[in-house]
Amino acid sequence: MALQPGDKFGRYELVSWLGRGGMAETWRARWVGDAGITKSVLIKKVLPAYVEDEAFISMFINEARISATLSHGNIAQVLDFGRVGGEYFLAMELVDGRPLHHILKRAAKTGLKQLPVPLAVYIALEMCRGLHYAHTRTDDKGSPLDIVHRDISPDNVLISYEGQVKIVDFGIAKAQMARNFKTEPGVVKGKYLFFSPEQARGREVDARTDVWATGLVLYELLCGQLPVTGTQAVVMMRMAHGEFPSPREVRPDLPVELDDIVMQALAVKLDERFESANAFADALATFLYAHAPRFSSINLAYLVRALFREDMAEEGRELTVPPSFINELTVWRANGVPPDALTQRDRGRVVSSRSNKALDPDQKPAPRRSTRNQVPVAPAEAAKAAQPEATETPKASGGLLGWGAMLGGVAVLGIAAFVTYTYLIAPNIPAAGPRPLPASRPGPGIPLRPVTPDENPPGATKADVQKARAEIEQGDYEKASALAEKCLAVVPDHPDCLMISGASLAHLEKFDVAARRYQRLVEKHPGHPFAKTARTLRLEYERKHEQQSEQAQADAPAAPPVESPSTTTLPANVTEQGKSPDVNAESRRPKISDLLGKKGGMTSENGTLSMSGVWVIRAKDFITKKKYREAVEVAEECVATFATTPDCHLMLGIAKARLNKNVDAAKSYRRFLDLAPPDHPNREEIENIVKVYAGTKKSR
Repeated sequence: MALQPGDKFGRYELVSWLGRGGMAETWRARWVGDAGITKSVLIKKVLPAYVEDEAFISMFINEARISATLSHGNIAQVLDFGRVGGEYFLAMELVDGRPLHHILKRAAKTGLKQLPVPLAVYIALEMCRGLHYAHTRTDDKGSPLDIVHRDISPDNVLISYEGQVKIVDFGIAKAQMARNFKTEPGVVKGKYLFFSPEQARGREVDARTDVWATGLVLYELLCGQLPVTGTQAVVMMRMAHGEFPSPREVRPDLPVELDDIVMQALAVKLDERFESANAFADALATFLYAHAPRFSSINLAYLVRALFREDMAEEGRELTVPPSFINELTVWRANGVPPDALTQRDRGRVVSSRSNKALDPDQKPAPRRSTRNQVPVAPAEAAKAAQPEATETPKASGGLLGWGAMLGGVAVLGIAAFVTYTYLIAPNIPAAGPRPLPASRPGPGIPLRPVTPDENPPGATKADVQKARAEIEQGDYEKASALAEKCLAVVPDHPDCLMISGASLAHLEKFDVAARRYQRLVEKHPGHPFAKTARTLRLEYERKHEQQSEQAQADAPAAPPVESPSTTTLPANVTEQGKSPDVNAESRRPKISDLLGKKGGMTSENGTLSMSGVWVIRAKDFITKKKYREAVEVAEECVATFATTPDCHLMLGIAKARLNKNVDAAKSYRRFLDLAPPDHPNREEIENIVKVYAGTKKSR
């Protein structure tokens, strides 16, 4: 009879079924002790069909024997082993989280096809720590156990909701204690996609095999794909000969030093590979904390929680995810460009990391990696491989976060959130080989010609750009603006300087000039990752400038303001009397100028947009253009991401009303009223609309 939740299994009580593999199934269970003491565990039980399979039972016992000796924060601990009713089982530490391969799939579905660099590096770093512990274990007499996992892959890595990284499944691990399970030469075990060259050839393996597999996991996290795909024979042959592209050939914006670290882990020759998982970990740690000194495991925890919020809600659980993290995640999703979406033209565009080279004549070209044994992963990659390799990304403040935070965090979220999460998430900025900057407009003494990377522009250096970033982080917008303008005097269309200028001017409430800076960014760099967001901000800043002008005219003594007659704002297809709609219902729909012209909670006191405000503005623009279905999509995304922002629900209600979905519109309006503060500029109008809806419903 099949087991059911609530059944007793030895000294354990089964709580819920978790899943089933080829030969075993897993259960969430509870150990019940005396005096009502309990502990949650994971039960891994051999399926009845394999109870008599000697090879599998031997492997299962091997896992128990090896895992029972391991006690490390990055390895899921085995707590118990035995048989119940003739069926072998393992009782293991219950990791409250998700397998890494599930996280990758969910992230890809939500727009994160490549993990942000700090998060990817941190996961690999923690894996190395756990593996090094296993590799260096000794028995009671001090003799090395020579444990090698041999099956490292995203399937066997768990990430908890607290940001812990745990390695599981030592089922095919090699160790001196498992002599009867020692792999004979010519026999391969593990997942072929993650085979090391020596493993693919069936040779004896050591700790460096796990280093290789961890390097492959890191490659997949960074690039959103494995180096080689295809049949088992093709993959094993190409990987064994080193015939695969480096990470930077797939994702050119990656720093050179990180590319070097990954490729050393994936060195075909054992003596060229990291000598140990600890050496690999040290290299990763040096890179991570040089670029992201404020990074911690809580950043990873927030990512997992954000990706699986709905799943946890179904379980009746809710773990904290700061709104600022959700905002950063939204910016990264909105602006990230997956590798397979990049065209050849995209790869040739100049972006911010390349533009820094135009301001730094002393920056040397990155050394080209030998690609003698590297071949493109697909025909489309051949052309990409021919592109010049990108220059090294500078180690600047916020370098791994990139300009997503500069535009999203400074011009949208505000400085506090930006500083807190500067090193949290790196946007996927499509990068390519360097080429000259666009022709500069002539300034005082500046010739009309392209600025090439080899020049030394007078009056501006890369240091100015980096200092401007630092000033805007510290809230000194006057200095940031001055440095940005100094840069633009030399290179008028420099994208970084245009963004810094626009952001700092917006904080100084000089919205007309800020709008022009963003307009230049959009015009001169239409392929820039943040051109779309800059366009949205430009529209908003133009509106702010118009409001300032109108207010200035209203304050003039010679021209006292004249108020327009108040009009009742009604939703689509609802009349003032609550009667059936007529052909003139369109004229009684909410006026954009009345209902949407008021900013509500979309802006902060200094006039900068909140992150949700960007979505609200996009929805409003679609409504203004009578693209109601698009408005609904944007508003629904706004509601899903910022559930407690009243203006998101307001936009959704208006868009639904324009599509004559009055019942849905009413729900959104009511939710708006639940969330909106008493002084919200649209509250009174929406209350009247809801009353009309209620009257219409009663009359039916």
